[in-house]
Amino acid sequence: MELLENRIKNDGEVLPGNILKVSSFLNHQVDTKLLDQMAQEFKRLYSDVPVTKILTIESSGIAVAYPVAREFGVPLVFAKKHQSSNVNEDVYSTTVYSFTHGQNYNVVVSKKFIQPDDKILIVDDFLANGKALEGLISLIEQAEAKVQGICIAIEKNFQDGGKNIRNKGYRVESLAIVKKMTDDGGIEFVH
Repeated sequence: MELLENRIKNDGEVLPGNILKVSSFLNHQVDTKLLDQMAQEFKRLYSDVPVTKILTIESSGIAVAYPVAREFGVPLVFAKKHQSSNVNEDVYSTTVYSFTHGQNYNVVVSKKFIQPDDKILIVDDFLANGKALEGLISLIEQAEAKVQGICIAIEKNFQDGGKNIRNKGYRVESLAIVKKMTDDGGIEFVH
């Protein structure tokens, strides 16, 4: 998606450790018009499959997933990174390693929000190593629901997550695929 790629080039920052900082428009301050356009593109890409729910992981995935859920006219469910006192019922649970934070999180979704007949699109802001996606897929599999596809705003193609998830047979649609980031701040995209 050229619009997103241009925004990344103009406003993204390349930080040491292969970190792409897009906090000025995607995951700290949010450009709602851009996210609406991204949601429309995801709707176009997945217009061929039935969808009953959108699933993401807190917290930065929520901003990307909300307009996608609105486009599809279905509920948005987000996995919580900690089981809090207000999530005291039965839950599906898995452990996810966060590349950004360098730690493991216990991720939970209430069993009443994912049912075996659900057809789910997973939505997230980044795909790098794929650990968050593996965790979300695990939650869906525990519920015996179906993964219809995966919507990613920005994929880092030079890391193995996208390749690994695709090799497991999942359909992944990424709006911007970063081929390479350089120390001087350069960003190249896969086309």
